[in-house]
Amino acid sequence: MKSINLGLIGFGTVGAGVVKILRQNEGIIERKLGAKLNLKWIADLDIERDRGVKVEKNILTKDAYVILNDPSVDIVIELIGGYEPARTFILHALKNKKHVVTANKALLAKDGIEIFETVSRNGVDIGFEASVGGGIPIIRSIKEGFPANNIQSIYGIVNGTCNYILSKMSDEGKSFHEVLKEAQALGFAEANPNFDIDGIDSAHKITILASLAFGARVDLEKVYTEGISMITPIDINFARDFGYRIKLLAITKRVGSEIEVRVHPTMVREENPISRVNGVLNAIEVTGDMVGENMLIGKGAGALPTGSAVMSDVLEISRNILNGGVNRVSPLSFLPRYIEDVKIKSIRDIVSEYYIRFSVLDKPGVLSTISGVLGNHSISIASVIQKGRGEKGGVPLVLMTHSAKEEDVQHALSEIDKLDVVFDKSVLIRVENGERV
Repeated sequence: MKSINLGLIGFGTVGAGVVKILRQNEGIIERKLGAKLNLKWIADLDIERDRGVKVEKNILTKDAYVILNDPSVDIVIELIGGYEPARTFILHALKNKKHVVTANKALLAKDGIEIFETVSRNGVDIGFEASVGGGIPIIRSIKEGFPANNIQSIYGIVNGTCNYILSKMSDEGKSFHEVLKEAQALGFAEANPNFDIDGIDSAHKITILASLAFGARVDLEKVYTEGISMITPIDINFARDFGYRIKLLAITKRVGSEIEVRVHPTMVREENPISRVNGVLNAIEVTGDMVGENMLIGKGAGALPTGSAVMSDVLEISRNILNGGVNRVSPLSFLPRYIEDVKIKSIRDIVSEYYIRFSVLDKPGVLSTISGVLGNHSISIASVIQKGRGEKGGVPLVLMTHSAKEEDVQHALSEIDKLDVVFDKSVLIRVENGERV
């Protein structure tokens, strides 16, 4: 039986998951592939710590270049994450005519175009299914499930930490900081959770999905990114009163000649299936002009779900090797010569509905004053809730608007926040109305 030699760089949580899958499911893999997958090397700075999986000592090394320069290694699996030295390792492997599998969403979001161009120049393959959605096969779905569609939009929950926090806040009425501590204790959030809760992780993932969906070079720096730390139980309760739940959504849409790419807390209707995706699960919906809406739901992180996605790429590339073909599908689905520079729509130019909460003095005429300012900026009110007396005579005044331009809303809020009857900065959450974004 033929063998495909693998070199694994990064023996952390996901790396250990990959090794466990290789060992535990060796038989079924061989029956599906018709060849053996031979883990020839594992490189990591720490080769002493027990990962809970058994490996031979002679395949462990601290030097990644042992793998990168070994002519017998067919596929390099990069699982160290971050920008450097991961970028250097991947480019070195590709230039040495080695195929690469990576879960590195941060690197692909930032330097993906350079890496994909290097793939094409060197006649090798790259797999990155594990970079978005953990075990959810979203990359392969876009590239091979919907290739005849004009993708209209992709949106979803792509960060399990934030979804866990918002779900617990919604279901148990706890504060953000209280639930964050629980999430850290359970291992659902890092000791330094900023990458997740500030929306950065989600921004990396939606950048990759937008590039795939639209054949576009997407500048990560232009992706509007907002986290969840400002979400409070009071806003969650008001959302419920209006018939919504709050989720951190990553959204990309084609709007004329531009695309929207953004990450922010979003109110979605309770009848929308994505509002009921709770805990650490991810959910991603792809809408194509021919196929309509398709939603994929599953575990977005963890050693085995992510390891499963890594191994799906390893098997796909191994099949290509065995059949003497590479680049069967272009890394970004579109052929390299058709990848375009597409303008990303500024957040100030988007049109949305809005939830706005003001902290105002409890006196007559406040609503008419605020609605007058909104009207002067072409913003109409869909509904209003004002209940409960706050401290020092203050009350929350909550509005839901009809569709409005973000720039107009921001100008109006800047003006309203300066009024004598308003004693705190207004809170804004975008609303995606209807059953779909």
